[in-house]
Amino acid sequence: MTTSAATVLELRDRVRRHETTAQSAVADALRQIDAVDGAIAAVGQVFRDEALAAAAAIDRRLASGDAVGPLAGVPFTVKENIATVEGTTSASSRILEQHRSVYDATAVARLRRAGAVLVAKTNMDEFGMGSSTENSAFHVTRNPWRPTHVPGGSSGGAAALSAATRGMIHLGSDTGGSIRQPASYCGVTGFKPTYGRVSRYGLLAFASSLDQIGALQQSAADCALALGAIAGEDAMDATSRDAEVPDFVALLARGVEGLRIGVPREFFPGGVDAEVRELVEVAVAKLEGLGAEVREVSLPHVRYANPAYVLVSAAEASSNLARYDGIHCGRRVADPADLIDLYARSRAEGFGAEVKRRILIGTFVLSSGYYDAFYRKALQVRSLVRRDFERVFADVDAVVGPTSPVPAFPIGERMDDPMKLYAVDVLTVPANLAGLPAISLPCGSTRDGLPIGLQVHGRALEDDVVLRLAAAYQSSTDHHARAPSICAWRSDAAAGSSGTARGRS
Repeated sequence: MTTSAATVLELRDRVRRHETTAQSAVADALRQIDAVDGAIAAVGQVFRDEALAAAAAIDRRLASGDAVGPLAGVPFTVKENIATVEGTTSASSRILEQHRSVYDATAVARLRRAGAVLVAKTNMDEFGMGSSTENSAFHVTRNPWRPTHVPGGSSGGAAALSAATRGMIHLGSDTGGSIRQPASYCGVTGFKPTYGRVSRYGLLAFASSLDQIGALQQSAADCALALGAIAGEDAMDATSRDAEVPDFVALLARGVEGLRIGVPREFFPGGVDAEVRELVEVAVAKLEGLGAEVREVSLPHVRYANPAYVLVSAAEASSNLARYDGIHCGRRVADPADLIDLYARSRAEGFGAEVKRRILIGTFVLSSGYYDAFYRKALQVRSLVRRDFERVFADVDAVVGPTSPVPAFPIGERMDDPMKLYAVDVLTVPANLAGLPAISLPCGSTRDGLPIGLQVHGRALEDDVVLRLAAAYQSSTDHHARAPSICAWRSDAAAGSSGTARGRS
């Protein structure tokens, strides 16, 4: 029996029922990566020998009747900025090209304890700074639906691999939409949990008050399964939340009957592509047809969220990346003339253009004479955005809208204009500023076959409500089940569900 067309939930159950083995599941995951990565360049490192050895150990335990974790034999990948003892943890940056972690991130450790097997690390924009995965120091990742287009970013490698394969958990990180925006562009489901729901220990920091680990999967149900494995308080992360971790998969059965959904007019500004607007409106009508109550709401300060995010994230990045100086951490140049030359050349050679740009912005807004005018003002806007959500959530259970104002764009189209690149995050950054759970799920495709994402926000710590809405929508549509023709697991029967079909159901 093959495993590659399975959801993670199905694969988990097949291993439990001894219908397949952990070794077969891992070998199939490696086969899929080998088959597609030459075309999409989603993967930075593959841990073939280590993964097969770990899977063999799990099979021995299963055969002897020993206790195994709930995800025994399930393969998983992590983004290059999440620490693993295997390989390097580079954040796709030259300055950490040779960095080897001596510990696993908490999210990785928890997946291992659950029996999952690490098979690869995925490409990203350097230190998470970018919206297209063109800013990786190593290679550009391509969109599986159209390899001439970007997969989004910064978790573009995870999104592209999730779209092109099946039967794996993919962990990414989200600072301003870095899970949800590439999920939208690649036609997969991307979930950012409530800030603090998942430990950030072992996640290389970009902006500490915004970063959050989450999953990019075929379905909301698989996202729920992954969240249940990695969520929970962690003594190694003071910002992690002491909150109950329920059975998120079981809670999906509650459906959406009676839930109140708010549609903010501010999520449909003039820059939203007409096809994006149309498909999202159809998706909202579908949710209403499933029993949800839909009403219009307003988030008046969301229009200021993106510039506030740029300033807050850059300021935190400037501080967080100061440690990479050639002495404390990171690449060190040979034969420096003096200490200043060592600092300057190590950072100049180690960081890419986008990282340098954000460090400079952050240093400027934190500097004397500009702190109050820029950084403090951005923090005030952040508070206003959070209060807007709190006011709206007094009347509704979720807020929905587009994930991105535009579908995936051609590689290179926006690299010469940073402001155009930052603009594609305008609808995702509010959730990070407010610390809220949010998910992107496929809701159709443009007429020329590019996926479009619907975004759902929920109250803090009501991750289950967000996942329920997404799962209910996916139970009555098939957008999430469609796949690009590049998929290695595809059969002739599956071919009819790919390509340019818009699927407006």
